[in-house]
Formats: sequence, structure tokens, C-alpha cells
Amino acid sequence: MNSIYFTEEHQLFRASLQDFLQKEVVPHIEKWEKTGTIERFIWKKFGEMGFFGIRYPEAYGGLNLDLFYTVIFLEELQKIKSSGFAAAMWAHSYLAMTHLNAEGDERIKQEYLVPSISGDKIGALCITEPFGGSDVAGMRTTAIKKGDKYIINGSKTFITNGIYGDYYVVAAKTSPELGNKGISMFLMDSNLKGISTTKLDKLGWRASDTAEIAFDNVEIPVENLMGEEGKGFPYIMQHFALERLIMAINAHARAEYAIEYTIEYMSQREAFGKTIDKFQALRHTLVEHATDVEHCKVFNYAAVARLDKGEYVVKEATMAKLKSTKVADETIYSCLQMLGGYGYMEDYPLARLFRDSRLGPIGGGTSEILKEILSKMIIDKQNYEPAVK
Repeated sequence: MNSIYFTEEHQLFRASLQDFLQKEVVPHIEKWEKTGTIERFIWKKFGEMGFFGIRYPEAYGGLNLDLFYTVIFLEELQKIKSSGFAAAMWAHSYLAMTHLNAEGDERIKQEYLVPSISGDKIGALCITEPFGGSDVAGMRTTAIKKGDKYIINGSKTFITNGIYGDYYVVAAKTSPELGNKGISMFLMDSNLKGISTTKLDKLGWRASDTAEIAFDNVEIPVENLMGEEGKGFPYIMQHFALERLIMAINAHARAEYAIEYTIEYMSQREAFGKTIDKFQALRHTLVEHATDVEHCKVFNYAAVARLDKGEYVVKEATMAKLKSTKVADETIYSCLQMLGGYGYMEDYPLARLFRDSRLGPIGGGTSEILKEILSKMIIDKQNYEPAVK
């Protein structure tokens, strides 16, 4: 299957990334997990290696590579025992920077996309609000135009990189009376007057910073409107397919890592005179999970291939995230059980993986919301088209 999607160049890239992560990232993971702060130097190193520019134009310092390089980037980040670190990296590169590239004008690309690719600036995407998670259209943050400025008021929550990010890509209502047709996208520096941040204490993803951000009469120039006024909702929807596929790939990769680790553990752990990988109940449970994970991976790769060709795969991406995050949770739960008491110890990776994985069915659209979206498409025959062509 790999030969269908991955060339020799892809595999060389994977080997190079693995080597980089082991040398430059893994030695610091435990410290970052404890402090909840990822030191700035590693962002610069990622930039120097080109990892933030994988899918972006060469004109801005990117590599303009196909989406399977992104798949490799995501998969390998899930196998270094910190989904929080992984989230900080891909939220910067594939959430904030996606909007810079798609809706930013030339000035914004030069001043923000270029240093984001080089690792000199860190970005955060600000959509979710305290009173509206998956209900994007229900947001309350406003951006009122006054002369040559917009005045931003409101709040965002669960924002990855919200504390140490240098800039925010913010969704706000320019015409609140128009509902989802009144949302626009804005760029703002994180150090502006009127911005305050609060770091949130999370169950998992401990290495990443997750913030609640308040905007109190924050002034930004009209030039920081991204794209057209009132088109924010279509812009957000347009990028959801990629975000959901990212979450799906993350899920199958961490489940694969859990299985690999558990197999190694079972081959060494003895009970009743033999290694526990010889007990049928454990063997059969593990291969069922391995089968489910493989099904997810095959489906996810197929959806990525179609997205890479420019197809609109909102249904497939939604299915991918829904199923893959569920399978990952179930797999990791069982793998932890197979380690017995050691699975419950923080010294073993399954405890952290168990906590980190639980965000999968919540972040980027809850499983319940995804089921309703799919119900509209499958049962009600609603046909979604690209919002911005």
C-alpha cells in the first residue's frame, strides 16, 4: 500500500524527519511536558529544516510538496510521546498558516507567512469561543469598522499557541445581524493593547499551551482584514476538510505507535512461565485493534490523495476524523490494559498517550457534530460544495 502513495523521496524525508526528532526534540520532551512551555529554539530549527514550509509556495520560502509529505510530518510527530508538542507544531503550520496563505494579501504573506515558514513567528488560529465550540456561526466576538480601523471585542478559548504565539488569525462578526454571513477573518499581533490571555490547565496535551484570549477594544488597521469582509465562514469551512484529515492521521498514527509499543512490551513481559504475547485473549484483542487501525489508515490515505488532487472531500474527511479518533481511543485503552499496572504509571508512554488521545473526538469538531454533518449529507442528501473556488 505504501508504494501507492509514498515514493523513495517520501521515505528519505521520513528517515530525515525521524532522525531530526530523535536528536533535537525527544531529549526535551519531558521538560516541555512538565513546564507546559515549548522553548523558542525548536521552532527556529523546524523552520531551518523546512518542516513548516512543506505545503507552501516556494516564493515565500516553502517547499511546495504534495500532501503525503504532510502525512509523514504528522505521523512521525505522533510517535515521540507528546501529542501536545505535535499539536503546537501542526496548529501553527496547518491552522494559522493555512489562512495566511489562502486569504492573506501580499503584504501579510511577506510580513507573517515568510517568518512563519522560517520559524521566526508563531501563529494561532482563534475561532472557538466560550459560548460556542463547534457552533462556529454562533460566535459573539465582533469587529466594528471605525474609519481606518476595526475595533475587536470578545473572547476565544481552547486556542493552541495562544500564550506564546506572535500573531492571531481571528474570526469575528463584522455584521452580527447576518449570522454566519457576517463573519470575517482578521490578523493581529498578540502584543496589542487590549489583549489578555489565560493559560488553561488541560487533561492532556501538556506540552502545548492552550489559552483563553480576551479582546477589549483591540484596534487593528483595516488592512489586516483577510480576504473579503463577510466571507469568514466560507473560508473556515473551506479549510475544515484538511483540519479533519489532520486529526484523523494523527489518530491512526498514535494508535499505531501504541500497538507497536504494546507488542514490544508483551514480547518481554512474562506471566505463568511464558511471555504474555502468547496468550490468545491478548493476541486476538491486539490484532482486532490492528485491523481497525489499518482500515482507518487506508481510508485516510485515500482521502488525502483525493484532496491533493483538488477534490472537495468534506464527507470523507469528516468520516475519517469520526472513525479514526474513535478507533484510536479504543485501541489505546486496550493497550494500556495490556500493560497492567505499568500502563497506569507515568513512566510508561501509554498513560500520557491515553490522556492525549482523548482530545481526538472533541477538538476540531466533536464527534456528535460530525455525525450530524454526515447525517445531513447521507440521509438528507444535502450536497456541500466548495465555498471558495
